[in-house]
Amino acid sequence: MPRNSQQKPETITDSPRRRIKILHSVVLVALGIILVRLFIIQIFEHNDWVAKANEQHTLLETITAKRGEIYMIDHGEPVAVVLNQTTYQLVIDPAVTKKEDVEKVINDYAKDYVAADLNEVYNTENLRYSIVAKNIPRDVAQKIADSETPAIWLKKTNQRVYPEGQLASGLLGFVNNDGVGQYGAEGSFNKQLAGEDGLVKATADVNKVALSIGNDNVKIPAKDGENIVLSVDRSLEQGVEELAMNAINSTAATNASVLVMDPNTGEVITMANLPNYDPANYDKVTDAAAFVNYTTEVPYEPASICKSFTFSAAINEGKMTADTTYFNEHYTTVDGWKIENAEQRGILYGTINMKTALYWSLNTGSIQALRLLGDNPNQITQQGRERLYDYYYNKFRLGQATGIELIEAEGFIPDPNEGWGRDSTYANMTFGQNLGITMIQTASAFSAVVNGGTWHTPTIVKGVLKNGEIVKDSASENSAISDQILSEETSAAMRDMLIYNRGYKVTGGIDRPGYDIGGKSGTAQVVVNGAYDDTFAQLVGSYIGFVGPSGELPKYVIMVKMWGEGASIGSGDAMDLFDKLSNYLIDYQKIKPRI
Repeated sequence: MPRNSQQKPETITDSPRRRIKILHSVVLVALGIILVRLFIIQIFEHNDWVAKANEQHTLLETITAKRGEIYMIDHGEPVAVVLNQTTYQLVIDPAVTKKEDVEKVINDYAKDYVAADLNEVYNTENLRYSIVAKNIPRDVAQKIADSETPAIWLKKTNQRVYPEGQLASGLLGFVNNDGVGQYGAEGSFNKQLAGEDGLVKATADVNKVALSIGNDNVKIPAKDGENIVLSVDRSLEQGVEELAMNAINSTAATNASVLVMDPNTGEVITMANLPNYDPANYDKVTDAAAFVNYTTEVPYEPASICKSFTFSAAINEGKMTADTTYFNEHYTTVDGWKIENAEQRGILYGTINMKTALYWSLNTGSIQALRLLGDNPNQITQQGRERLYDYYYNKFRLGQATGIELIEAEGFIPDPNEGWGRDSTYANMTFGQNLGITMIQTASAFSAVVNGGTWHTPTIVKGVLKNGEIVKDSASENSAISDQILSEETSAAMRDMLIYNRGYKVTGGIDRPGYDIGGKSGTAQVVVNGAYDDTFAQLVGSYIGFVGPSGELPKYVIMVKMWGEGASIGSGDAMDLFDKLSNYLIDYQKIKPRI
């Protein structure tokens, strides 16, 4: 048989063995790779894999702190005006919770409380925790729990409740859907009210249910927010707001703000901004201007109210008295600008005294006081500007934050030695134009004018409610300022002039006998396109005054501001509201007259 005919059987026999050898080699290589990988995992990546394993079996949950409540004073006792209500959040883990299950729960029970787009939630990579519904009431939450839908959680939270409705909304502010305070007291005291959230870290089963075992279990308790007590009188606030709203409805005004404070302590007892809104439904407000607290956050020009500050400065410096005279021509010229009096009566032409000038609110009178501050009765000097600046900015603290606990704007007082037309700028400042100051700055300064000469840091916080007792904040008390900026004689002279100032304006027995009631009006032009509107088509009316028994220091200072876009609101409108408020305050606080 030929040789090559004997090779075929050997080839057939060796083929399976070769394949087995190849397979054996592949298996060995694969095992080698696995062993090497296991070695790397166990030795080099050990900690990483342990962490990942722990993550799968660790429950991390925030313990939400209870937000502090806000109180006002009613008949001497604190009463809650902002409360918390227990609600629930619907929480899911997109990695284990079926989307269709979540959609069914929301459609069946929680349509009105949706807080997230499920499509976005389920399209977000590596997302393991998502709040898909918020502010769910207890009864709805119970229905969701009874549905026994797998892999969803109900987390207890607090929702803000405003039992007084719209009362003092401009002061109180609101809490948004993220639990953060916005505007007013809610925004100003957000950190204090919010407290500090706690944390639970525990070993959990596959359903994220905490187990009692585990050496790494941690629980950090939540620190609840503080309950803040405002100095505002709830019932008085309600009465003041009703009177202010009536004033708006009976005039061309669309807005009004009212401040009532104790001039002897700086304590604010009423802070009203009208019209109000419902803090519980803040998302339905169409104009964000409704959220602004105009008493502290908006500088404006209070006009002739500032004459009381200019006159006080000149009297306190010994440069004039109520009987000091000057020649009134109904106008004066400063830096080439003609500045006229609003009141042009013939009986006022000629030599008059400063008491008469304040009585008729003459611009020439306040400008004359500025000249006297500069030791020159015929012209405004650098020394006069600097002295007025010292009183306005440093003593009365106009154009700077007062230190009240709320969010506040600073405003501005022009530098006495910078800019063009400095004399005319300061001439206008004497009657409250060419500057920007807030109502709280104005009321605090006016309080110093009439209370014996002491400027007090305004305050609206009584303290913190702990175990039913109001505890004062020692840090706030220590930072408060009481600064004697005017002499008692200057203050007494100004009170007499301000009481006299109401003379011809108040008729028909509006001011009751046995009380000292004094005040100053202000009607301000509005800047339109960078210049004052000389058509007077839009004006802002203000009035500030004090009330108390005759012969005593004033008990209260009341400030009113009224305005409206395109509305010409004079100081007479603001004074009419002041008249009603002063009598209402006398009755409400039971201030006894001195006969």
